[in-house]
Amino acid sequence: MDMQYKGRKILVLGLAKSGEAAARLLYRLGAFVTVNDSKPYEENDQAQKLEQLGIKVICGHHPLELLDEGFEMVVKNPGIPYSNPIVSEAINKGITVVTEIELASAISPAEIVAITGSNGKTTTTTLIYEMLKNSLRTPLLAGNIGTVACEVAEHATEQNVIVLEVSSFQLLGTKSFKPKVSVFLNLFDAHLDYHGTKDEYLHAKARITVNQTSEDYLVFNADDEAVSKVAHSSKAKLIPFSTKRDLKSGLYVKNGWIYVDDESLVKIDSIVLPGEHNLENILAAIGAALTMGAKREQIEHVLKTFTGVEHRLQFVKEYQGRRFYNDSKATNILASQKALESFSQPTILLAGGLDRGNEFGELAPSLVHVKVLVTFGETKDKLAKVAEQAGIETILFAEQMEEAVRLAYKHSLSGDIILLSPACASWDQYKTFEERGKRFVEAVQRLTVKL
Repeated sequence: MDMQYKGRKILVLGLAKSGEAAARLLYRLGAFVTVNDSKPYEENDQAQKLEQLGIKVICGHHPLELLDEGFEMVVKNPGIPYSNPIVSEAINKGITVVTEIELASAISPAEIVAITGSNGKTTTTTLIYEMLKNSLRTPLLAGNIGTVACEVAEHATEQNVIVLEVSSFQLLGTKSFKPKVSVFLNLFDAHLDYHGTKDEYLHAKARITVNQTSEDYLVFNADDEAVSKVAHSSKAKLIPFSTKRDLKSGLYVKNGWIYVDDESLVKIDSIVLPGEHNLENILAAIGAALTMGAKREQIEHVLKTFTGVEHRLQFVKEYQGRRFYNDSKATNILASQKALESFSQPTILLAGGLDRGNEFGELAPSLVHVKVLVTFGETKDKLAKVAEQAGIETILFAEQMEEAVRLAYKHSLSGDIILLSPACASWDQYKTFEERGKRFVEAVQRLTVKL
């Protein structure tokens, strides 16, 4: 059992899945743990269970005087911003503030493959996990896509590889986090309400490679200028990928094939995952998987059978010639652009959600095949304005997902694509993008059974 946390006084700030897992782990490792969560104790099942273990819990508010108790470390929930008074006060007092992936990295006997980027993380993480099956070391899925990272790390062995999806929120809270292989997919203006500026957002993402050495690897998008800039300041061995040019060294596309260095690996026509953006995810995944010892036949098998992840351009069903797709995980403009560019058929787009201050002008060029917009949520007026400027004649407003799906179908014809790709976070109406996607799928199923 790891001794580095034994006897240390640690505050876990914010529960949810990651906070609870961190508190339990630290308690098992012999730390003196206090949990502070904003949800009132009476409604807080997680806090009640932790207290039964013997962990001190303080619920309902974040009292600043709590920091007078001499904590050496704060493990904060990634969603809590650094502007939160207790977080900024902890930093002022010189207390180390981290997220739970720092704990995972510190205690893991297994090497870590970490994946970040504004878009494509979940698909790439899943691809790498599938590609590493049947290799010498068993892959374990962790992070936003699977089990909390520190929980996976505690039970991992040297015979495992942890495949870990990481966000900028998590990366910002790292000090010594050091993956064996880092994957940096792309960078787009996202989460600026949290990070403030694109430079700060890039700085957070860049932490994925900041502690890597020449013994480690960075797989990166050579077509993305900001990502390339980070890569060329990294000490890791660089593995570039590009869908736009022949790299000679790295992963690239040529004559309808995917190449690794100067050797062809798989024919693009045989890959079942749709969309140009998924080709980037596939190249990144191959680079990471090969580096960690994946077998080429396993990589080929995955590419010829993998149809995508839930809520990410997920094919729901075909009904009366209409094809329904759930892309609820498109929580920013770039993700929706890439989804829209995956189709050349007439499209009915369902979009809208939390207003983070973005304007949506960048979406306009991708609306070329959109004949109807059904919009909802806080951003509905902004999206309607852009759709109008793009020449879309039919713009409809909906309050709920069921109404949106009904309107979309009503204005569709055989051969059309009906696509939920919101370009916004879900938190104005739904707890998670998964809940939003599930509502869409349910609405599609109910509508098509009734008709």
